Amino acid sequence: MSKQQEEQELQKFLRDVDEITSLIQGLNSSDLAVHEKAIADTEKRLGSAKEKEEDRSRHGVDRTLINTRPSVKDVPNQEGLTNPEPFMAALEKDAKERARRRKKNEALANALKEQGNDAFSKGDFAAAVQKYTEGLEKRKDVPALYTNRAQAYIKLQEHEKAIHDCEWALRCDEKYLKAFFHMGKAHLALKQYSKARECYMKILEIDPRREKLCKDFLNQVDLAEKRQREEEEAAKEVESRRCRAVSVNQLLQKLDRPNENALFYVGGIRLLTDVVQGGTEQTLFRTNNGFSIINDNQVIRRAFCPEMPSPADVELSLSLLLLWEAVCRGNEENQRLLLTHPFVNSQLPTLLLSEVPDIQEEGLVLLSLYAQTEHGRSLLLRHLDLTKWLQTLMSFVGVFDSRASHAMNLLSSLIVEEKFRIQCRIKLSTGVLPLFAQLLNSIKTVNQTALAQCIAIMGDLCSDTVIRMQVAESQDGWQACLNLVDECWSGSKAARYPACLQAVLGLMVNCSLEPSSAIQELAEEISRRCMGLLSSQDGTVVTRAIGLLSHILPASPAAVEEAVKQGLVKKMIGVLKVGGQITSGYAMKTLAVCSKSSRQAQKEIVKLDKKCSLLLKLLCSNDEAVAGNAAFCLGRCLEVPGTAMNLLGTDVVKTLLKLAGGDAQKGSVQENAAIAIGKLCAADARHTSRLRELNGMAILSSSVKHVKEF
Repeated sequence: MSKQQEEQELQKFLRDVDEITSLIQGLNSSDLAVHEKAIADTEKRLGSAKEKEEDRSRHGVDRTLINTRPSVKDVPNQEGLTNPEPFMAALEKDAKERARRRKKNEALANALKEQGNDAFSKGDFAAAVQKYTEGLEKRKDVPALYTNRAQAYIKLQEHEKAIHDCEWALRCDEKYLKAFFHMGKAHLALKQYSKARECYMKILEIDPRREKLCKDFLNQVDLAEKRQREEEEAAKEVESRRCRAVSVNQLLQKLDRPNENALFYVGGIRLLTDVVQGGTEQTLFRTNNGFSIINDNQVIRRAFCPEMPSPADVELSLSLLLLWEAVCRGNEENQRLLLTHPFVNSQLPTLLLSEVPDIQEEGLVLLSLYAQTEHGRSLLLRHLDLTKWLQTLMSFVGVFDSRASHAMNLLSSLIVEEKFRIQCRIKLSTGVLPLFAQLLNSIKTVNQTALAQCIAIMGDLCSDTVIRMQVAESQDGWQACLNLVDECWSGSKAARYPACLQAVLGLMVNCSLEPSSAIQELAEEISRRCMGLLSSQDGTVVTRAIGLLSHILPASPAAVEEAVKQGLVKKMIGVLKVGGQITSGYAMKTLAVCSKSSRQAQKEIVKLDKKCSLLLKLLCSNDEAVAGNAAFCLGRCLEVPGTAMNLLGTDVVKTLLKLAGGDAQKGSVQENAAIAIGKLCAADARHTSRLRELNGMAILSSSVKHVKEF
């Protein structure tokens, strides 16, 4: 059947469906005129169908018709002929029969689709096409059958047919996303880049949630178009007999000779590396099948064996790595081809474990080249198993040359990718954390600069909840952090290893966000270290020490009491008077934690903060957390006798009312302010009078209602 005939058949089928639907609606109408018209139209349609059926059965017979029906005047009574009940019964029977056949065909179509899917999964794409086609013979209005067949056609390189099927799927459902996806893929294969982009942009228009998916598709189109442009320009260079272009081809031909001495290949590869100076030479390397020089060459393959290679093999391995760096730098297609080469894919990760430092370094440089771009990182994550990379790269902290910085920079680039963080979870407890604790305990014998980077990387990884939970539960890890703090800080004004100290405090702050049994057991020790660090002249160290206190103290009332005895309240008030926004946030939370569980802390706050002037100032902070904690702290301090009386004559009621009736995102802010007002009025009735003057009861009532909504 031709495409035009298929189109006509589908359109006729759709028109029939519309007409029958209209007739059924008319027959069910309560409007007599509409009902009678529907009966007449139905009789006409059934009569037409019967005539067509009779025409099909009268091949080769006399077509003369003799009207044997009686004339109208011979019919004694017309009333029975206009009775719709027999007709309705026939119509209902016909509808049921059609529904039965449709259900049967639907089941057959689904079964054939599943058979097609099974054939597709086994790689038998021709059989899949056949099954999908048989399914479409049963049901022509199933878009999934068209798109599944389109996908099989794409595998068979029949892209025009795939596009045609996607167009049919869209006639069934104009917003069917799979149709646009496969159509875009087919257009891309045909190098119709504009049409491919249109398909992917249409997906984004229909479903904006697919933005990341569409971005990946559009990136594929851009890369394919760039690849074609590069290859066309390279072909022109060859035609013009440009020296470098000719040299690439000639050198690759020489390197294709098998069973030569290793130094022969070293010399040729180094010459080739010198020739590859830009995009044209990179493209010619690819189009002349440059990556195939390692396909069956046993001499070159031997250079990548894990066993200790000979000096010549080392030189060969290094020269090949330098060549790959040259041909892949800034060239996405070459990066893809190298990483998908079966031999390279399996051997590249082992270079990091080589016994030769120079091979390790060049391997790190090559991998770092990939990690510099989102596309390169995507290739690494898609084609390599990175589950052990965190542990492997972390081990380079123990070396004192450029390998350590290359490894840490590579890790810093990879951790931005969620897929890498997910892979890091697998070996974290069994492999990574024991090694990490060992490194923290060995600061004097490792690369301190790399260690600081490594600790910061672990801190960033703890933004992942699963990783943070595992790290927070590691008591050995916490103890190693405390040991490192002791090595960095001896009680003087300056730290011995300031970068490591800042990094480990940042890591501890991040990990302490997750409650754990390890934190509860070590809370007092951690608190003592933090108290000692408050005398540091390094603002970052002080800020992070206070942040750690604000997270640790809620887990241990005993740690709070000890810290209060060591003068924590006085130090926090001092910080709040001069500290920056982040430091003040931590300090105010720490003060609120102390006031919650320590009576001594409440008394010291009242004593050191005359008329609670600092707390009143912080109630007006633009930072909700600071204002809410200040209100909480004030409410606790009002439990100290005489505090409410000392606040007479201040704007405390007005300030708290403003906070209680505000529109803060956190309900706890209004709640803390309302509680503070209640305690204030309960402690001294004169504040109640001020509350009434300000129409505060209505505000409080509204505040309580607002709090309940949170």
